[in-house]
Amino acid sequence: MKLNFKILRIKELLVAALLILFIGCKSDNKDDAPWVNLFDGETLNGWSKIGGFASYEVKDGAIVGTSTLNTPNTFLRSDKVYGDFILELEYKVDPKLNSGIQIRSNSIPSYRNGKVHGYQVEIDPSERAWSAGIYDESRRGWLNPLMDNPTAQKAFKQNEWNKYRIEAIGDTLRTWINGVPAAYLIDDMTATGFIGLQVHGIGKDEEKNGTQVTWKNVKIITENVEKYSQKTSINPIITKNNLFGKEAEEGWKMLWDGKTTKGWKGAKLDGFPESGWEINDGVLSVLSSGGAESTGGGDIVTADLYSDFELKLDFKITEGANSGIKYYVDTEINKGAGSSIGLEFQILDDTKHPDAKLGSHEGSRTISSLYDLIQADTNKIVHPIGEWNHARILSKNNHVEHWLNGRKVLEYERKSPEYLNLVAESKYKAWPNFGEADQGRILLQDHGDFVSFRNIKIRTLKK
Repeated sequence: MKLNFKILRIKELLVAALLILFIGCKSDNKDDAPWVNLFDGETLNGWSKIGGFASYEVKDGAIVGTSTLNTPNTFLRSDKVYGDFILELEYKVDPKLNSGIQIRSNSIPSYRNGKVHGYQVEIDPSERAWSAGIYDESRRGWLNPLMDNPTAQKAFKQNEWNKYRIEAIGDTLRTWINGVPAAYLIDDMTATGFIGLQVHGIGKDEEKNGTQVTWKNVKIITENVEKYSQKTSINPIITKNNLFGKEAEEGWKMLWDGKTTKGWKGAKLDGFPESGWEINDGVLSVLSSGGAESTGGGDIVTADLYSDFELKLDFKITEGANSGIKYYVDTEINKGAGSSIGLEFQILDDTKHPDAKLGSHEGSRTISSLYDLIQADTNKIVHPIGEWNHARILSKNNHVEHWLNGRKVLEYERKSPEYLNLVAESKYKAWPNFGEADQGRILLQDHGDFVSFRNIKIRTLKK
């Protein structure tokens, strides 16, 4: 009896020990991350609808978005904006309907009349299967498609609930679909914005009318996000000083490689300036030298000549700074003091620099204007000092356009009677045939102020 009692007692102790071990392991595996629910499961409190006229309602503890005919993309956006975060949610989508999750997105009146723009984590039930890829809504298009990630493409579950994990930490965006690493993007165009649930526009497609996308278990971490970040097994797509998306097949080339001075030289030199310019962490900067024109390192120009072209780049100015992007530059003109001669996309601190109030034509020396000739649209979007702005110049068959931060700010016809009249009334009247060359160099100006450039890209256009 005593032996049996001892055996029974040992068994009890073993069971208790195993139970304690099990509870301990379970406790160790508990998710202690500081999740906050963005959706309470009952109402749309904390969310607002913008963009279009698709409908949103709460049903069975989930948000249901329903497509509507003849309306643009519709978004249910968070009232709060977020910078660094980790977001998780589940969704189920009709196979006929496209959708997405907006992150770090914005809607401001000055940008295309309030059009929603920013990063979107795609929901794509089509055969393409790019769900969890990263798209730039109403700006640059695809940044991180999934054609090279078949494992993630296969992870999507048609007509079932799918789970996304989205990490936005600093300039790094990463996504997972059903636990599978999907996108990994390094891009710093936008640091903060709202989260949005998209119902894509369907136009007049009656077959898609009333199709739905549903979301649930929407939660976010905004504290100590790096602590809770997960590792990923895929390589990043880096947008800085790189071609991405369809740029290569569209004919774009890097005009600056982000590392060296290759392809550039001083406007009045045989080589690149020995001082006055610096390259640091993928950024090309002209250094401050007191604000005078071309007295530091001097202007730099491309080694190649360009006729019809499209140029785009990012620039960042300091307080009170002046610089410019010139095109159709002939460096054989004006070998003396001052800058080389060419048409100019003006770069300026309109608030602090006195040039903003000068010029042959009112406002023609403000940022993104055709310097001294045509004033840029006064409703242009200008990012604050210290933030990057995006410039684009298009010239084809003598038709020229200036764009700033995604918005066209002016256009004109080179060599036209109207253009010639503007030149005749400007400082350029002293230069015969100013701005009429069939080809020329691209120039970045040294005006004695600290100004930075990156992502300099160009493509030649066929006549």
